[in-house]
Amino acid sequence: MAVLIEAIDLYKQYRKGETAVAALAGVTFAVKAGEFISLVGRSGSGKSTLLNIIGGLDSATSGQIKVRGCDLTAMDRESLALHRRNVVGMIFQSFNLIPSRTAVENVELPMVFAGASRAQRRRRAEELLDLMGLALRKHHRPAELSGGEAQRVAIARALANRPAILLADEPTGNLDSRTAVEILDLLLQLNQERRLTILMVTHDEPAAARLSHRMLHMLDGEIVQQQELRRTT
Repeated sequence: MAVLIEAIDLYKQYRKGETAVAALAGVTFAVKAGEFISLVGRSGSGKSTLLNIIGGLDSATSGQIKVRGCDLTAMDRESLALHRRNVVGMIFQSFNLIPSRTAVENVELPMVFAGASRAQRRRRAEELLDLMGLALRKHHRPAELSGGEAQRVAIARALANRPAILLADEPTGNLDSRTAVEILDLLLQLNQERRLTILMVTHDEPAAARLSHRMLHMLDGEIVQQQELRRTT
């Protein structure tokens, strides 16, 4: 399998007053197309920072992050916007749906920015909501949805522009245990059946072990262990 993501000696520093805080401290790793990778570790270990840099939401202080051979650290603002729109899809713990829009309108939104026609947007959004098991909920607004339904809408939205990579930042953090398993099983299905490359930040190591090809254990901005796994079925 081809290498899809490559981080090379990646550093990220923030300023807190007069103090420099290292969120990432020399991260190097690679992800092949079709892999399911989980980033695990305690809060503050750099997991979300790394995910945000891969997603083009944040920038590295030094080092390189290459996605499909393109160096994100050398991209201008317009190129990063295209990367976020066309290459990666992101889902978050808090869903980040627009309250005033229905489920189908939320899923359509990335396609608006991609220039798809109204008919194309609606057809694709309805197909994705059907895939998520939400055919009967597509005209409901976020406040009318359960947490699990809202996260399924968010996943559908992340898939709208057919990204090569799905980035999931604590996607089950706001869900009860039963609903969390359902969402994780859906991610596993997308990886297995569609060969979608997935990077997931999680505190749930047993779940990560069940889903992932590899777990990357992070501590103090570094990857301290890469654990190869035999996926259970």
